[in-house]
Amino acid sequence: MADPSTYRPAPGSIPTQPGVYRFRDKDDRVVYVGKAKNLRARLSSYFQDVAHLHPRTATMVTTAARVDWTVVGTEVEALQLEYSWIKEFDPRFNVKYRDDKSYPWLAVTLHEEFPRVMVGRGAKRKGVRYFGPYGHAWAIRDTVDTLLRVFPMRSCSNGVFKRSQQIGRPCLLGYIDKCAAPCVGRVDADEHRRIAEDFCDFMAGRTDAFMRRVEKEMYAASAEQDYERAARLRDDLGALHKALEKQAVVLGDGTDADVVALAEDQLEVAVQVFHVRTGRIRGQRGWVADRVEDTDTAQLVGDFLLQLYAGEEREAIPREILVPALPPDVATYEEMFSEARGTRVAIRVPRRGDKRSLQETVAQNAGQALALHKTKRASDLTTRNQALEEIQSALELTTAPLRIECYDISNLQGTEVVGSMVVFEDGLARKSEYRRFVVRGVEGQNDVASMHEVVTRRFRRMLDERMELPELGQETSEEIGRQQRKFAYVPGLVVVDGGPPQVAAAQRALDELGIDDIPVCGLAKRLEEVWLPSQEDPVILPRTSEGLYLLQRVRDEAHRFAITHHRGRRSKSMVESILDDVPGLGEVRRKALIRHFGSLKRLRSASAEEIAEVPGIGPRIAEAVVAAVAEHAATRKTVSVNTATGEILEEH
Repeated sequence: MADPSTYRPAPGSIPTQPGVYRFRDKDDRVVYVGKAKNLRARLSSYFQDVAHLHPRTATMVTTAARVDWTVVGTEVEALQLEYSWIKEFDPRFNVKYRDDKSYPWLAVTLHEEFPRVMVGRGAKRKGVRYFGPYGHAWAIRDTVDTLLRVFPMRSCSNGVFKRSQQIGRPCLLGYIDKCAAPCVGRVDADEHRRIAEDFCDFMAGRTDAFMRRVEKEMYAASAEQDYERAARLRDDLGALHKALEKQAVVLGDGTDADVVALAEDQLEVAVQVFHVRTGRIRGQRGWVADRVEDTDTAQLVGDFLLQLYAGEEREAIPREILVPALPPDVATYEEMFSEARGTRVAIRVPRRGDKRSLQETVAQNAGQALALHKTKRASDLTTRNQALEEIQSALELTTAPLRIECYDISNLQGTEVVGSMVVFEDGLARKSEYRRFVVRGVEGQNDVASMHEVVTRRFRRMLDERMELPELGQETSEEIGRQQRKFAYVPGLVVVDGGPPQVAAAQRALDELGIDDIPVCGLAKRLEEVWLPSQEDPVILPRTSEGLYLLQRVRDEAHRFAITHHRGRRSKSMVESILDDVPGLGEVRRKALIRHFGSLKRLRSASAEEIAEVPGIGPRIAEAVVAAVAEHAATRKTVSVNTATGEILEEH
């Protein structure tokens, strides 16, 4: 790991103009690309004390070995150059959005003599008109099938088209009037192109004029007593209405907009985009990315917009982009996209109305996509095996840790200290074997001593339950299995939430019990480093490592489980303190109340009649309980403080 001070540019050597900078590692690979309005101010922020940097930023500057930069004329040029370099170098510490699935496009091959409509995926090609992307291929195929009776353009492959030309007979679609059959000369190239252009106009949202034209032709045919043609036009009009019904109007003002929303946690971010054209949702796309740098929501939005729209054709950029937070230098982004589109592009945060409601829907989709991605990643057998193998290799274990136990401590200023134990087997959570511990032998806020107590208690139980098992040969294996206790299982790896002090405490607990065959490691949140007992330097796993991802999941699950237990005990403790002075309410009745309501919030919202329904609690005691809870709520104070002076401004 490099010391950033060893490659810090000399004072005054960094210009103050806008530009783009690159951090490179010792092998001259670009690890991070960034832009700045003022290069000197931005780069100086990286060369402060590493301890004051965000963990991921600290990892980046210690991975790098030098930094260089390029000065540009404007912020828009900086944004464009940053995008080009990210595409060229693919830096490991820049956010990379990956499609969470491949989305289908509706394409019309206008560059061909006889344009063809088709549904496809992948990169765009020149000369092809694209619509979408869409959420499901089957949905757009169904719509196209409906529209082909109104716009009978070619939808067959080139091979089928040439074969029909050779034999002089159209395919089935030509016989059922869903193709104008240009292959056999029923229409010429110009007429077929007009059909294709009408189809494109309809898909682009210019529907009202076309439907009025069809309706007018239908009445004209009826007036001329050409009832067969009038009936066909009537059916065409019904097909158009049916196609439009499948694309519900979500914005009544007919807005062309892309609606963006994010769902994020400490490790990953999911992005969803709804493409709205003429007020209707025309498509939906999603991406998932690893969070490899210290970025807030606004910066994530900026990175995403740059990757989504930079280099795109003007038709792909909408007039309005709705986002959950405005990116830094939003005017620069608007100027860049406006130049690409040729007309004004606005980036806004919706505050109310239909647009706000739609963005909330997109946000729900992003949350579901992130949860689904994590579930898929955790449940994939190949990925789990790879993670266990990487942990085995990095920690130099004799076997892969098929059972991993992780421990965490939670407290509030030394009160209600609790510990948690979570179990992952074969890379999956085994929630039936989670355990909670109430730490009683430690006074005050001492996470190290608390970790020692929890690990000691867990593995003393393991030793005790081993002693209780019958001797082999005296009972059948089935009877032994029935008597086996969960604490008797031996983990392949013990993980603690913390750095060297917590790891040393856990190892000391095992040593005192005479256990020397269970490896221990710790995962520190600050830099996501893996610490081993009696080693001065941590083990650094790559950010893209599946092994690190598994350790992070185990650690985060232990933390969640500990916090949940701690909050539950705090709530019960508060209820007990409130009920202490209620006359006639002894310990048995107090515990019955706590067991029945579970939390102070539920007890506070209960009426005297509901409280009296608890066994052993009569109307008189119920009234006293309601009065005690109300008195507690009335005596609680909310204090407003001037953070600059420390002066109390308001107390109520």
